[in-house]
Amino acid sequence: MRIQRVRSKWAKTKVLNRSSDLRPYVPLTKRFNREMLRSMLDEHSMVYVKPDSGTYGKGVIRVEKTNEGYSYQIQKDGRLAATFDGLCEELQRYTGKKGYLIQKGVYLLKHQKRRFDIRVMIQKNLQNEWETTAIIGRLSHPSNVVTNYHSGGTMVTFEKLMSEHLSSSEISAYRNRLNKLGASIGRQLSTAYPNLKELGADIAIDTKLHPWVLEVNTKPHPYIFKILSDKSIYRKVRKYSLAYGGMKNKRSN
Repeated sequence: MRIQRVRSKWAKTKVLNRSSDLRPYVPLTKRFNREMLRSMLDEHSMVYVKPDSGTYGKGVIRVEKTNEGYSYQIQKDGRLAATFDGLCEELQRYTGKKGYLIQKGVYLLKHQKRRFDIRVMIQKNLQNEWETTAIIGRLSHPSNVVTNYHSGGTMVTFEKLMSEHLSSSEISAYRNRLNKLGASIGRQLSTAYPNLKELGADIAIDTKLHPWVLEVNTKPHPYIFKILSDKSIYRKVRKYSLAYGGMKNKRSN
């Protein structure tokens, strides 16, 4: 049976929000339009405007309401719009091309003054149950808006990134928390998409140590876990993926 893929971030977000257990971990996300952008900036001051489908963090725009106006950044290019009308005019060149979403901004934890988030690999195991098989951190380029490897991000172990914020025992407990969150994501998404086999959840951890599910990819890249010193982790990822044919012709998402 062919592995199911779901491109729309909006569709996946709606399914996650159907779960009362997962809803507290999903940042407020709305379809992009001018008035929704104004409303969310007034309420949250910082948001991410992102394409409904796409890979590598391409097209993601960080927008923040400041005393000077509205700052916005796409990739490494930071700019300032003095007025809301000016901001909308500038964003039109991106959002007018295809469907875009607005997501409540999360102020990420930092490692050595660089923002990071977490990639959680979630797979169907040999018992056909959802299991979190691997976790790795993605450290952003100092000047970039996203953490993706293809946008200059660096893959770093979860333990190293969290060592500035938690003790060893707390890191272990937090990893277990992410393991459970990952499996819950898999179970929930499969209620709408029963032929899913593997997922890559991008998890942001805010300054209060709350995890947020930024998005979930249905065509994740397993090879990033090769850098981990514990080679048994990648062997498990590969074993499960081969069992359902997921390693064939794979590209990053």
